[in-house]
Amino acid sequence: MTVSSLEKTKRSESTEEPILTDSETLDQVIECLVENFSIETQGVCDQKTLFEILIHAASSGDSIENTAKLLKNVPTANDIRYHLNKINNFEELEAQINLALKSRIPLGLKKGCLKIAIDLNLICYYGKPTSEELPYIYRSQAKSGTHSFYAYATLYVITKNKRVTLAVRGVRQLDTSVAIITYSASGCYAI
Repeated sequence: MTVSSLEKTKRSESTEEPILTDSETLDQVIECLVENFSIETQGVCDQKTLFEILIHAASSGDSIENTAKLLKNVPTANDIRYHLNKINNFEELEAQINLALKSRIPLGLKKGCLKIAIDLNLICYYGKPTSEELPYIYRSQAKSGTHSFYAYATLYVITKNKRVTLAVRGVRQLDTSVAIITYSASGCYAI
């Protein structure tokens, strides 16, 4: 191997080409959701379609309403919200999210010392919370005209300048600390 071919090889190895295409990534996310979540659906709104619409809306920063209008042959926004409104056990949902995240932890992360970080994320809440929502309304410094927020903490590891989320926890109104990290012998991360 000549020096110039070695330099070309090093350059091509360092070039960050995506390992997965957009459609392959979407397929992997949908597969993970189907494996770890169960939402009872009916009619034209099957679980896979529901997840596709939610992923499309989230990845484009758009509303469910607009996403349902843009996509062809999908249920209406009202159908989607009807099915989402069936989710009322936030602790179970949180557990399912963390199982889904755990199911996709890259093998290389399970060895060695890792840099971890925790973020507190606040989503503005306007209006009067229901009794189910009230424990999840977090009060903080005013932002965008409100002191009320949905709050969640994320635990993630940073490796090769990439962030891999390990766990998510909704911050409850009565939590005395923003996040508590434990690692059990079974390898389950919790915040």
